[in-house]
Amino acid sequence: MAQTETTATETLLRTPLHARHVALGARIVPFAGYEMPVQYPTGILEEHRWTRENAGLFDVSHMGQAFLIGPDHETTARALEALAPADFVNLEPGRQRYSQLLNDEGGILDDFMAARSSDPHEDGVIALVVNAACKEQDYAHIAPRLPKSVRLMRADGRALLALQGPKAAAVLARHCPDTADMPFMTAKTTRFDGIPVNVSRSGYTGEDGYEISVRNDRVEEVAAVLLRDAAVKPIGLGARDSLRLEAGLCLYGHDIDPTTSPVEAALVWSIQKRRREEGGFPGEDRIRRELAEGTARKRVGILPEGKAPAREGTEITDEAGRVIGTVTSGGFGPSLGGPLAMGYVETGCATVGTAVRLIVRGNALPARIAPLPFVPQRYHRGPAA
Repeated sequence: MAQTETTATETLLRTPLHARHVALGARIVPFAGYEMPVQYPTGILEEHRWTRENAGLFDVSHMGQAFLIGPDHETTARALEALAPADFVNLEPGRQRYSQLLNDEGGILDDFMAARSSDPHEDGVIALVVNAACKEQDYAHIAPRLPKSVRLMRADGRALLALQGPKAAAVLARHCPDTADMPFMTAKTTRFDGIPVNVSRSGYTGEDGYEISVRNDRVEEVAAVLLRDAAVKPIGLGARDSLRLEAGLCLYGHDIDPTTSPVEAALVWSIQKRRREEGGFPGEDRIRRELAEGTARKRVGILPEGKAPAREGTEITDEAGRVIGTVTSGGFGPSLGGPLAMGYVETGCATVGTAVRLIVRGNALPARIAPLPFVPQRYHRGPAA
């Protein structure tokens, strides 16, 4: 997940924590329709490393939060399954799943997280988190396609924090003791020092951590308490991007878009066996054909030799100079200690170790296809994962 940059002509929104970002000396940039902190005075490299070693606090309140509400879980789950290829019917209470909204051609309109409520009194409730730049079009896409018994309820009154890093669990447990043993991709309703919150053990950095959903009028209290902890520092969008790239995670609008299928994007793991066999989602003919026959292109990791990074849009060629693909995300990996990139190449050239060339400022720079993730993911899987 993640989203595209904002054009300078748009009227920008602010999250409830905007004043805090300014007070902390953040550099504010337009992003996905909001004024967002890209970095703080210590800089992106230090913020990246801090998150890898301690706990970083990200304001992701620009993301879209909503609830699907139906009479029972199966009804709500099947309504969502008509729009996305994941198995939501068999999602257990308190579990979360990653999936994609698909168009009729099997292209990705957005990627999102869905969590089934753990409260037996909310049996028909599934919480959604979608990308900020896509949320209005997502809601407009979802709402008219639901059966009459299921409705979409926006949660614009809620903010979202991401607490990420190896010390995140210990930090959060000081305020929400029942979160310490949550496995990766689980969710629950709990209290943070008495403040009602929805917590999921998830994030988009490749590190262990949590996302904390809280009412707009209480998020400042939660953020202030967390930032008083010596293990926690505020982290901006710059480090969020370098962390997710090292983790091999897709950025919507760059690595995935309406022309890209989940199979091409190496997201087959997010389509559970029942859905692959039964179908029943938009674009199923294309996706099931690609599952059976393969695709013409694949998303791959790329490691350039030397120190020059390859940015989005860089052409990828084979050693003979024939264009075989394009870089969709690229930059410097602070934990990796060098440049890295993701992109799409012809399937015949997608084998790990294949030598390729990156056309950077007219020069053909050597690189090779690399396995993803670039840096090992450190999610807390737990016994229930």
